[in-house]
Amino acid sequence: MNQLKLVARIVEKSALRYTPAGVPIAAAVLIHGSQQTEANIDRKVEFEINAQAAGNISKEFDDLPLDVEMVFAGFLARKNRNSKSLVFHINEIGTNLLD
Repeated sequence: MNQLKLVARIVEKSALRYTPAGVPIAAAVLIHGSQQTEANIDRKVEFEINAQAAGNISKEFDDLPLDVEMVFAGFLARKNRNSKSLVFHINEIGTNLLD
């Protein structure tokens, strides 16, 4: 299963673009910070991840304000077929996703 739920903030946005088929794509950089426990030791976790939303959810994603904590759900995939970089593909946005 490839499913990711993440509490993060949008720190950078790109202009809304369209695929050759006319599908809207909203892209952004998300930042996450939290405290996690690993091997019974607390550790601070911080990272940035590239994210995008395609289709109907792209407008909602593009309209979100910068630097506001939100919950995002989706999956990870390579940036393109030949890349090793990952992109978080968002298909749900909301505060009730942590249930």
